[in-house]
Amino acid sequence: MTASSISEALHRLMHAYKSAMRQAVADRQIDLPITHIRALKGVCSNPECTAHSIAKRMQRDKAQITRVLNDLLKEELIEKRDNPADRRSQLLYPTPKGRDIMRELRSMEQETAADMTRNLSQEEIDAFVRIAAAMAENLTGDSATQ
Repeated sequence: MTASSISEALHRLMHAYKSAMRQAVADRQIDLPITHIRALKGVCSNPECTAHSIAKRMQRDKAQITRVLNDLLKEELIEKRDNPADRRSQLLYPTPKGRDIMRELRSMEQETAADMTRNLSQEEIDAFVRIAAAMAENLTGDSATQ
């Protein structure tokens, strides 16, 4: 397989996955932009979450993330609490409404993954996950999973 065929396969997969997820979000009438969804996922997955950690995880400017987090606060999907370890920052937590949205999103991800892997064996899926992780690590030098 050539580098261009790897690139094309990855491009087609990412486009198809993103399209399927966008359609699932629209079908379930979740009225959040993708950046907001990613930020909410970050808040839900990190018990010591701060605006700085979200900006770093998403590789976005802190000002942009601050705007996204303010939108999530207004929608009552997250809340801020004082950080006992650092008075200069606040910890972010999902609200019950935010956790409900996150459950919906996880369900959509599981359904999309099931559709995507419908004709694959467990061994093929395991190999794909292993290979994709190795490729990502080769590009980022980061062996930690996100």
